[in-house]
Amino acid sequence: MASLRRTALLLLFALACATVPLSATAGNASGVLVLGRISDDPKTHYEQLKPLLDYVVPRMADVGIREGRILMAKDSHQMASYLRHGRVDWVTETSGTAMLLRRNAGARPLLLTERDGVSHYHSLFFARRDSGLRSVADLAGHSVAFQRPSSTSAYFVPAAELLHRGLSLEILLSPEDAIDGGSVGYLFAWSELNISTWVHKGLADAGVMSNLDWNNPSRMPPAFRNDLQIIGETGDYPRAVEMVRSNLDPRVEARLREVLLDAAGDPDAGDALLRFFNTTRFMPVDPDSQRALDRISVGVERVRAEVE
Repeated sequence: MASLRRTALLLLFALACATVPLSATAGNASGVLVLGRISDDPKTHYEQLKPLLDYVVPRMADVGIREGRILMAKDSHQMASYLRHGRVDWVTETSGTAMLLRRNAGARPLLLTERDGVSHYHSLFFARRDSGLRSVADLAGHSVAFQRPSSTSAYFVPAAELLHRGLSLEILLSPEDAIDGGSVGYLFAWSELNISTWVHKGLADAGVMSNLDWNNPSRMPPAFRNDLQIIGETGDYPRAVEMVRSNLDPRVEARLREVLLDAAGDPDAGDALLRFFNTTRFMPVDPDSQRALDRISVGVERVRAEVE
């Protein structure tokens, strides 16, 4: 009986170890490349990530990579922990969250990601034409609809822009909440279509979204846009960034960079890139983009310190 118990315990221990990615303790010495994603829809994101990982892994055999795994995190805090402890090697994210991971986990930008042929975009502030709002400075004492707390284009960047212009922000519990006359009240609408609807219906005085969403009729219906006007915009910044953990083996990092840069010219990568958030190519981080990322990093830190 004691022997059976020992056997059962050993089996349970082996199963427990098997659930922990080998990269958690051995880096890439195990031959495993772990691609991470912050996700509220793991099944959908797995289907988007897996084809590119399957494309990349065989092309990294010369640096010891034999297997690819995907690890999801519920939020940036959990992903930062995974990166710090070596459980994730490579993460794809928008600029704001990427800079959070740089600050909290020391992650480094590897490449920029061009999606649908667009590598950079910017945020737009808009209001009803009949609102009397003509500029971002006019937003003091008014409400603005952001998308969600993790959005780069519809939260981090525009919130940092408001702070940079000397405006303070206060969260509202509902559109009916009173606003301190010198502050900008903000609410989260959770989708771009909700933002445009709230502003059009007068539930929020202004809204923010990327220029790409402004031109997308499923997110900004033309019937709404006819009654709205742009009252301000930010500078351009990278649309998405591939990040790697700070202590990734330099040979693995260099080969991953090479494989991703070459993927756009390889017909065998076409479907994998398309499923990877409609990626059209990966690009080096040029000096202008690096400066934009640095500005976002400062802005994100200020938003976290002064707003949240």
